Amino acid sequence: MALRVLAFVMLALSTAAAAPKKRWETLPLPPAMPAATTSGQVDVNGASIYYAIYGKADAARPPVVLLHGGLGNSDHFGFQMPALVDKFQVIVIDSRGQGRSTLTKAKLSYHAMAGDVVAVLDKLEVKKAAFVGWSDGGAIALDLAIHNPDRVAKLFIVGTNYDSKGSKPRGGSSTPTFKLYSAKCKADHQKLSSKPKSYNEVIDALLPVWRNPAGFTKAQLKQIQAPSMITLGAYDEIILTDQIKEMGTLIPKGQSLIFKDASHFVMWQDPESFNKALVEFLK
Repeated sequence: MALRVLAFVMLALSTAAAAPKKRWETLPLPPAMPAATTSGQVDVNGASIYYAIYGKADAARPPVVLLHGGLGNSDHFGFQMPALVDKFQVIVIDSRGQGRSTLTKAKLSYHAMAGDVVAVLDKLEVKKAAFVGWSDGGAIALDLAIHNPDRVAKLFIVGTNYDSKGSKPRGGSSTPTFKLYSAKCKADHQKLSSKPKSYNEVIDALLPVWRNPAGFTKAQLKQIQAPSMITLGAYDEIILTDQIKEMGTLIPKGQSLIFKDASHFVMWQDPESFNKALVEFLK
């Protein structure tokens, strides 16, 4: 009897160990970006901000600007580019200190990084654009919609809260998916940055932004006039679903969308559903 019980337990354990992970527990890495039409750097108060352009300008549609998540870079939109490049001109930007952009001693903030985006658009003579912002990129896009509303045609926000009440208790960033993401970001930084050993310096610059974000007020969200889609993965590790839904109602032309079976990394975990919603909104 004891041997049969032991065999049953061992079988159960082996079956559990072999069970496939749920999609929101995985982190498929994005494919390489296509070749850019052109790329360059813009000097902004001593920082060199990288951008790349894909496709030609279309008088009938504003370009789409992609803003990546914290510690990441514009190459992280590799899953999205095939769905966008045949329909829109796309501009990608590496946030200050991240990817191919450099860091200065100036204090980082979402507002400062939004200023970098404006500087790039000015350099490219782009008056207005649709913005797709993931996580930190979403906060930058919200800042643009609030402080530079004339530059924003549409907003598609992914995994971004508007104040600290929208964050889950700490610990989400210690999950296996976030650890894999951090490893990916570090490897990318070492490959792309002009200072490949400065990764920890960038983390130190961003930590105060994450721990004490200035955030946005409900009154500010109510002032956003651009059509806005606020989205989240249902299993997001760090953002509360209720605040995403609230943002969709606070913004006058806003709506919210929750992706099933995905986490903070929905763009990588379920690119098919994500891209379908994104393109439909941007049209």
